[in-house]
Amino acid sequence: MLEEITLEFSYKYDSLRSMVLQLIFSALKLEPAAFQPYKDSNGPQRIVSIFSELLERQFPIQTTMQRMELRNPADFAGRLSVHINHLNAALKAVTGKTTSQLIATRIMQEARSLLQHTDWNISEIAWSLGFDDLPHFINFFKRNQQLTPKVYRKTAAV
Repeated sequence: MLEEITLEFSYKYDSLRSMVLQLIFSALKLEPAAFQPYKDSNGPQRIVSIFSELLERQFPIQTTMQRMELRNPADFAGRLSVHINHLNAALKAVTGKTTSQLIATRIMQEARSLLQHTDWNISEIAWSLGFDDLPHFINFFKRNQQLTPKVYRKTAAV
């Protein structure tokens, strides 16, 4: 191809195009890659995989201006274009947990991390995790951790 481009031949670009097409067709004849993410999976497993990816894509929260967009099962069902009951059934069948449990577990994981590793105030953490009201976040945290965020932060620092 390098030789062809240096020639003073009126059809050199046609010749180069032909060579490129030959390369493309040779590449297409090669065996496709062995990795196929959903090769042996079924519908519920694909839904769980995409749900997990959507959930994890929202983390880590790195600034106080970043906020979770997808917070409840209906948000995820809408993004996945499936009925909320279908999403719940798929997640329950594959993971044994409900959609709300999976979301709450991941939010708690991020809340603990933010409380331990940032100096943000609790209302900033609550807002970043999608809570509009601070008392709602405190109740959520206490229900899942058996400690308030303030007490958790103090005990985690020790």
